[in-house]
Amino acid sequence: MAKKKEDGKIETIEDLPGIGEKTAEKLKEAGYDNLMSIAVAPISEICDAADITETTAGKAVNAARNALSMSFKSGEEVLKQKEEISKITTGSTTFNDLIGGGIETQSIFEAFGEFGSGKTQLGLQLAVNVQLPEEQGGIGGVAVFIDTENTFRPERIKQMADNLGLDPQEVLRKIFVARAYSSDHQMLLVEKVDELIKKEKLPVKLIIVDSLMALFRAEFTGRGTLANRQQKLNRHLHVLQRLADKHNLAVYVTNQVQARPDIFFGNPTDSVGGHILKHASQFRVYLRKGKAGKRIARLVDSPYLPEGEAVFNVTNKGLEDA
Repeated sequence: MAKKKEDGKIETIEDLPGIGEKTAEKLKEAGYDNLMSIAVAPISEICDAADITETTAGKAVNAARNALSMSFKSGEEVLKQKEEISKITTGSTTFNDLIGGGIETQSIFEAFGEFGSGKTQLGLQLAVNVQLPEEQGGIGGVAVFIDTENTFRPERIKQMADNLGLDPQEVLRKIFVARAYSSDHQMLLVEKVDELIKKEKLPVKLIIVDSLMALFRAEFTGRGTLANRQQKLNRHLHVLQRLADKHNLAVYVTNQVQARPDIFFGNPTDSVGGHILKHASQFRVYLRKGKAGKRIARLVDSPYLPEGEAVFNVTNKGLEDA
């Protein structure tokens, strides 16, 4: 077992009370490899990850929080932190204007709508655009695409890359795709993103989950399973948000809709996932088909932007202005 520092100063997870060398290894394997990851984690998760008691986990978490001096920040400090936010272009200037310039890092962006409304097309376009330099609306990063409905199409990526004058093979090399077959598998893949960034040293700047709710809907059927589903979904969304904040990356999720027969006036469709998903997503856009192949994006929710609509096209080249 590694010796604790004589001065009692806590700088690594091995310095935490009750955390020995083997316990530290378990925590690192589970993704808790620094003091901040321990400090912000629920005690129950630390218990499960390291196979330790709740008392020991509580002491370790509290020690990590004290070592980091976690406290309030002034509004000015928060503003400086927000200046680090980058934006990824959608490919359409009207769509960009609607959402404040593009898909923001440090946020979860949800697009919901019926099949064929353009949700996956937007995700594929973002996977290409995130690789662009900043002056062209990108971040110069790589994308992770978690596919739950077999929607990833490399041939479509090649079309979009060709339109932007990019090498299709190079673009595909910078998109890391994984097919999820269950909600647990989906959650595990999201947690693996931290390893890609730290161990593989990949500059991941975009996580795409297409679609977020498909597997949850298939596995949790009936009202009796709703509470368990929502708790599990809540944990999943918190991990996504932690990754967005920790690595200054963007999260784009697509979502399905359901019919509401009790609605007699207005749009009878609503997104699935309930209030938990609606509260977790900072930006929410409803996509629908328009006339002559056009798509309409309606901004439903944003922390600072008004509701509005934008019209764009989905063509062989990708997303474009209508």
